Amino acid sequence: MSTAPGAPFWRRLAALFYDLLVLIAIWMFAAALVLLAFHGEVDVAHQPALYHVVLQGVLLTLSALYFVISWSRGGQTIGMRAWKVRILDANGRSPNVQQSLLRFALALVSLIAGFGFIWCLFDPNRRAWHDVVAKTKMVF
Repeated sequence: MSTAPGAPFWRRLAALFYDLLVLIAIWMFAAALVLLAFHGEVDVAHQPALYHVVLQGVLLTLSALYFVISWSRGGQTIGMRAWKVRILDANGRSPNVQQSLLRFALALVSLIAGFGFIWCLFDPNRRAWHDVVAKTKMVF
């Protein structure tokens, strides 16, 4: 594992907040395209489930693509660049696509459950739960 210091919890949150702003822009554009695919209107009485499943699937896929591509092609998202943190694998390189995808999936669970990110406050290497499992480390 890299000898660079692990990113403190507050930097993780700051980078996550910046990335949330980027994701909101992506989600708004995607939602407009999905609505356009449904001819500009959603009949909530007859097709709400289809619209919501399609929309949620598109938003989740685009979110995964944003993070996985960013992490595997340089180890940083836009928010991480702003806060000068990056993701490294055990060899000190950007994680591969499989590690990035695993990290994203587990980070979702961490975010929903809340405990995964808090784990970095107790880990000696400041790794969140999804970093431990994916064998990655957020450094600055």
